[in-house]
Amino acid sequence: MASVNMADVKRLREATAAGMMACKKALEEAGGDFDKAVDLLRIKGAKDVGKREARTASNGLIAVKHVGDSLAALLELNCETDFVAKSERFQEVAATVVEYIADAKPADVPALLDSQIGGKSVKEILDETNAALGEKIEIRRFAVLEGGYIGSYMHKTDPQLPPTLGVLVQLDVQNAEIAKEIAQHTAAMAPKYLDAASVPADVIEKERAVFEQMTREEGKPEAALPKIVDGRINGWYRDFTLLQQVFVKDGKKSVGKIAEEAGVKVLSFVRYKVGQA
Repeated sequence: MASVNMADVKRLREATAAGMMACKKALEEAGGDFDKAVDLLRIKGAKDVGKREARTASNGLIAVKHVGDSLAALLELNCETDFVAKSERFQEVAATVVEYIADAKPADVPALLDSQIGGKSVKEILDETNAALGEKIEIRRFAVLEGGYIGSYMHKTDPQLPPTLGVLVQLDVQNAEIAKEIAQHTAAMAPKYLDAASVPADVIEKERAVFEQMTREEGKPEAALPKIVDGRINGWYRDFTLLQQVFVKDGKKSVGKIAEEAGVKVLSFVRYKVGQA
């Protein structure tokens, strides 16, 4: 078995909530491959593995900019400490950049960094902020939704700090109340995909392989495998797709049913939380 270091063991424990020894053994068996170790823990039945959000070690904020009801941008701007995150300059930079994103809709982060704001590139603005605040400041990701009706929800975990979690929800027609409720649900339940149809085929293939192996490890009859695995795939959809999740404010209805009853269609969503994938 491959030797592993404690940093990797700790990272796997943080991502899965499995025990330290279980994480160490999984990494050894996986030859140090992190994703394979996660799957091995799932197969062995470690509680809640795969349901926890992947984390990175960072601070920062989530910023939002609306342009009317049908366009909005969301930005994650990172720094090293919450002290800098709550500074006026850091928050001003975030507001400037997210406003530019909503206006110009750059293709990706590299294109954004090359963009000009007030005669300076965004990269130059970040470099100057780095020097002034004494920390690494970087844009991790951004998104723009346009069309229909865009609602948002921004969440603060600490009233002294800027928002660290933000959600955009795009509906086909205007309904501010339902957009806000679905955005709040999305913030709480962290879906990864909109619906079953939006899940990439390779993701489902991987999940099916994990569930097949898990079911065999449990000693279930071979003939029963397809039905059991299908049931587990459906359960995975209920965990990770927004429209199939049980609505947090009504345990008897899915988010899709709530939207249907409100006469709206959820077209897409974006959820960013600082330090999480």
